[in-house]
Amino acid sequence: MKSLPMPYEPGSPECRVLIDCKVQIESMLLALGRIDNSQHIRDQLLSVHNQLEGLHAIHRKAVAAPLSAGEP
Repeated sequence: MKSLPMPYEPGSPECRVLIDCKVQIESMLLALGRIDNSQHIRDQLLSVHNQLEGLHAIHRKAVAAPLSAGEP
C-alpha cells in the first residue's frame, strides 16, 4: 500500500473534521492490508479518502482566501 501524506493543518473546524476522517481511513487501510481479499474494500476507502482530500482542499482555499485579502 502506498503511503498517504497527512499534513496537520487545521485552519477551521471543518478542516479538523476532514483531517480526523482521513486519519481514520488511513488507519483502516493499514489494518485491512493484513486481511486477504480486502483489496476491493481498500480501493473504495482510498477513493473516499481522495474525495475527503478534495473537500479539504476546498476548505483550505476558503480559509486562506480571507487571510490573503488582508482580513483577520
